[in-house]
Amino acid sequence: MIGARPTSRRFEAAMSTTHDSRIVSLTVSVTEAAELLGVGRTLAYDLVARGVLPSVRLGRRVVIPRHALDELLTVVPTDIVASADIDAGR
Repeated sequence: MIGARPTSRRFEAAMSTTHDSRIVSLTVSVTEAAELLGVGRTLAYDLVARGVLPSVRLGRRVVIPRHALDELLTVVPTDIVASADIDAGR
């Protein structure tokens, strides 16, 4: 894309919570979601494909709603504990 800023600057702008009239993005790209989650881009797309990471398709673009990231992170510890209990035979 000609004239496009690098993803990291766009990402930082989207993440900022300023007090002026700028609009904060309600979604992030799959690559940006991967950065936020600390995982690779391939794993992030795999999580989307498996339905673990909820996504929305806007034309050809796949985006992740910000609230989905928050929900995913609040569910993960419970899933880890549940699977540990099953493995331990509880």
